[in-house]
Amino acid sequence: MILGVYMANISSLIASIASCVSIFQCRALHCKVVKTMSYRHGFIGDQLVGCYLRLGHEVCAEKLFDEMPERDLVSWNSLISGYSGRGHLGKCLKGFSKMMRSDVGLGFRPNEVTFLSIISACVHGKSREEGRCVHGLVMKYGVLEEVKVVNALINWYGKAGDLSSSCKLFEELSVKNVVSWNTMIVVYLQNGLAEEGLGCFNVSRRVGNKADQAAFLAVLRVCEDIGAVKVAQGIHGMILCCGFNANMCITTALLDLYAKLGRLEDSSKVFLEITSPDSMAWTAMLAAYATHGYGRDAIKHFELMVDHYGISPDHVTFTHLLSACSHSGLVEEGKHYFETMLERYRVEPRLDHYSCMVDLMGRSGFLQEAYGLIKEMPMEPSSGVWGALLGACRVYGDTKLGKEAAERLFELEPCDGRNYIMLANIYSASGQWKDASRVRNLMKQKGLVRASGCSYIEHGNKIHKFVVGDWSHPESEKIQKKLKEIRKKMKNELGYKSRTEFVLHDVDEDVKEEMINQHSEKIAMAFGLLVISPMEPIIIRKNLRICGDCHETAKAISLMEERRLIIRDSKRFHHFSEGSCSCRDYW
Repeated sequence: MILGVYMANISSLIASIASCVSIFQCRALHCKVVKTMSYRHGFIGDQLVGCYLRLGHEVCAEKLFDEMPERDLVSWNSLISGYSGRGHLGKCLKGFSKMMRSDVGLGFRPNEVTFLSIISACVHGKSREEGRCVHGLVMKYGVLEEVKVVNALINWYGKAGDLSSSCKLFEELSVKNVVSWNTMIVVYLQNGLAEEGLGCFNVSRRVGNKADQAAFLAVLRVCEDIGAVKVAQGIHGMILCCGFNANMCITTALLDLYAKLGRLEDSSKVFLEITSPDSMAWTAMLAAYATHGYGRDAIKHFELMVDHYGISPDHVTFTHLLSACSHSGLVEEGKHYFETMLERYRVEPRLDHYSCMVDLMGRSGFLQEAYGLIKEMPMEPSSGVWGALLGACRVYGDTKLGKEAAERLFELEPCDGRNYIMLANIYSASGQWKDASRVRNLMKQKGLVRASGCSYIEHGNKIHKFVVGDWSHPESEKIQKKLKEIRKKMKNELGYKSRTEFVLHDVDEDVKEEMINQHSEKIAMAFGLLVISPMEPIIIRKNLRICGDCHETAKAISLMEERRLIIRDSKRFHHFSEGSCSCRDYW
């Protein structure tokens, strides 16, 4: 009877330590252990060491560890695991070294738990040499047969950019479990080989593995990288067939994917099918409205979320809400939510929120007010904040303020060529060619290269890529012919003249017109008109911001051809229909 009560007390203490969330509670439990039992009972001493480390009190953990009269492999693993959870690779390795030199015989022989903790710390610390040494130790102690350890090494090599080592370990693995396959999918994705990741997912299913939550989350990320709507729809079908349509993580990732692929209606449909959406699902749908520039819908969604369903917004929710206001030019609404987020919702404004407000006021032409807000910020402005101001200066041609914003960005991000290009373009637009040339030369001296503009469009189970003046496509003759037809129709029916002011080079007018007529998004639009069914929208992805002339061309095509076009540039989505854009020429 007494023994039963004692064991119940131990079990209760272990449960309390596992759920402990404050240092005061941990210390109280520690006192109770000292008064009533031994550290070895139920490994309570090891549990307390792990708890102290989890709460960030390393000194207390180390002191307790040193005081423990008996320390076995479980004790050392608790210490090393605690360090790993805090991301302290150096202390992990130091603890491992001490364990191996322990006074007990020749030290303790590390097991899979030991190595899993150390490898996890290597991943967190992005440590290449240490990781290779750990791999060697895994081989030395014969733990390479443990699939969990090999999976961890595959993951580490992938994150370190050593794809060949990841593949070699995977191929040599005698028994591959579903985690092994999922890890390889993510590794391929992280190393820029999304299509290989998709292939890995398909092979995994063919060899008999049932896709789990991790597999679907990984392959949805792959779909985003590839940018293929048909593949995403196929994965959606698999999710339904496998009964994961009620899984909140997967459905949230799915609606987010559809939004990023330009299918806002599909995102909304997925969201409405969720029985009881949590805060992450609500926020993901809000982010979708924001990215697509549907500010009013975003506000309605937010009010429904907070007032009707009682979901508490967090800092991420407000980032997307303010971004939605910014993309739609809703200045007063944005100011209202920025002012009330702390007063009403107890959410402290962060850098992202200030960045959104600077962007909102800057895009609306209130450059000095945006600059004033930067000066009043309670924290140091980030590159995102100064970048928002620089973008506004480009729109409104403020060279003086643009120069100051750019100089701050040069200090914060000296190797980001986009900031130099932005300032050079501001100078070019105002006719200050010498200053523009000086900035471009500075960029060259630093060895920075401008990213080439390219556009992507899906057709026939393939993603077609176009660059400026592209003649590499098999249908180039037809595409260029269609482009000429469009330009002629725009000129004759709409009286349109190419807006060559967007060509920021000091060249003749006819050269400017030829350059601007061969932008990658125009070529993609012409191709889309040739191959995409009139019943379907033409969806194009652009890696850079869409220029003003291409924006006007898309509006004209939507009117003349009676087509819907959706173009995603580096900032947002543009929905073109009946001669107008969802951004209302505000981007």
